[in-house]
Amino acid sequence: MTLPIDTAINAGNPAGLAPALDAPCERIAFRHQPSLAYYADQQATGRPLVLIHSINAAPSSFEVKPLFEHYRQQRPVFSLDLPGFGQAGRGPWNYSPEHYAEAIGQFLKQVPNQPVDLLALSLSSEFAVRATLSLPERVHSLVLISPTGFSKRQPPPRPISNFVHPLLAGLPWNQPLFDLVASRRSINYYLSKSFMQAAPQEMLDYAYATSHQPGARHAPLTFLSGKLFTLKAMTNLYGQLTTHPTLVLADRDPYVHFEGLDDFIPAHSNWRRGRVVPNMGLPHWEDLPATVKTLDEFWHSLDSPSD
Repeated sequence: MTLPIDTAINAGNPAGLAPALDAPCERIAFRHQPSLAYYADQQATGRPLVLIHSINAAPSSFEVKPLFEHYRQQRPVFSLDLPGFGQAGRGPWNYSPEHYAEAIGQFLKQVPNQPVDLLALSLSSEFAVRATLSLPERVHSLVLISPTGFSKRQPPPRPISNFVHPLLAGLPWNQPLFDLVASRRSINYYLSKSFMQAAPQEMLDYAYATSHQPGARHAPLTFLSGKLFTLKAMTNLYGQLTTHPTLVLADRDPYVHFEGLDDFIPAHSNWRRGRVVPNMGLPHWEDLPATVKTLDEFWHSLDSPSD
């Protein structure tokens, strides 16, 4: 198991990147792997809320900014930048679902002083569930927004993604390849598909900035290889989560499909599904009032005595 240490290898910490959120940002350092960063506002009291961005070419805590700003006056709120993204370390490393779950777990053990409500976007939902299964006592509930793993279409088996990854990440073409993926035109195109209307310009600008830090290519190229996905996640991962209350917010998403949810939810009593209509995967940006209403109803229901 990788343990945090005071002095660590954290190549590529983006010292020149502006903060995504107006809040203090700290790091948890690990031996021989990039650090995890987290923003925190602990002025309010209550059960901590932990937010986790999605995984793509240019993610960061900016993706959850509306939720962070809304809840910071009501409860302690944290937003993680996972290794390889945002304010976290960016060095070359063997990024994997297991290590992302471990990084989240180290945060849960070190920082919040009680079990948290955990909210994750897209592929990070798989990491959040892995962390919860490993440390069930540190998580009170989960919210998964547009989670991967409920599609009939499966990710490539690990041997195939292990073969593809060196082809994508190998010199000399890895940086030119990533430059294409992270160009302004590409970012504008792909992010705009996640909105019913135009994507916010501030979000586009920050995505471009965070994807142009030293070492920014390493984690996204691992993502593109398919190595970060869990094969048969419904049974191998989500189906193992049988005790924690879990809300799935899933309507439409250009990159994620949810065909499996219709059969999965009725078969798992601790899971429920909500919808904020319309949205394309980022409901908290499209309709914040409706999103927080759905979230608050879910969390309040967990605190209400059973009939």
